[in-house]
Amino acid sequence: MIIEMLKTTGKVGLSMSKAEETVLYERQGAYIPRIAAIHDLCGYGKCSLGVAIPVLSAAGCDVCPVPTGLFSSHTAFPGWYMHDTTDILNDYLDAWKGIGVDIDAVYSGFLGSAEQVDIIRGVYASYPGALKVVDPVMADHGKVYPTYTPDLCAAMADLASDADLLTPNLTEAAIILGEPIGDAWGGENISDDEAHRIIDALLARGAKNVVLKGIQRGDGLIRNFVAGADTGFFEVKNEFVPYMLHGTGDLYASALLAAIMAGRTLADAVSFAGLLTHDAMLVSAQQPDFQNRGVSFEPLLGKVASLLA
Repeated sequence: MIIEMLKTTGKVGLSMSKAEETVLYERQGAYIPRIAAIHDLCGYGKCSLGVAIPVLSAAGCDVCPVPTGLFSSHTAFPGWYMHDTTDILNDYLDAWKGIGVDIDAVYSGFLGSAEQVDIIRGVYASYPGALKVVDPVMADHGKVYPTYTPDLCAAMADLASDADLLTPNLTEAAIILGEPIGDAWGGENISDDEAHRIIDALLARGAKNVVLKGIQRGDGLIRNFVAGADTGFFEVKNEFVPYMLHGTGDLYASALLAAIMAGRTLADAVSFAGLLTHDAMLVSAQQPDFQNRGVSFEPLLGKVASLLA
């Protein structure tokens, strides 16, 4: 079926091949779910934990950060500094065990080293009932991020197979699948059939649900394709905003998880995340130096909180 919804921010279309209503987390009454957010912390330039903590908190979640690296700014700025936190993480997480911390979801993004994948698997083992969400932040528009070595890319690809929810862009999907990163992976002219093939291949590797993000066809829309073990292949479309902003991928994945942890269906969560990211890009354009400072979402946190209404 096809559902067309008109919003003040643009036209959104949702097409589903089957009518399943997949819910990845059942919210229970007044209980506040606890999320281990395993991302880097960036001093300037909104991304990673700087996005995940406020967005998930607005959705009524207790966010427990696990910093995979400390950055002075995001890497689009010259002269950025990074401190790799790998050496402290085992002690950091062991201390959680000592005080009985419980976790409902494990949400990982940018990693500082290949060794951190084994650390995340240790978190999975400590909290076997937790929802495992992997945003494989390592590349975009055909380019791998400067701190990502081949070993780290390979480790991230292995981690993707463990995900209950995997949210790659096209470049990251190519890396995970071991396919060449060419011009076609930059986001243009991917057909529905090719998107279906990519998602099927990611599911075959072990991911249970996949959101393939950011497909652009030059028609004024941006597409996210979704499928899973219990979910038919479907597409969510948003108005394309014609400029790039740092941190939009982190905002999308965090908003997606926020809606999931509020008990929304996967289809509703994908729609919510796309709309919130679209609206944040419009808010961002009203800020000085917006294309460098990153995505501005703060005035929209009330929309995230409304997920609990």
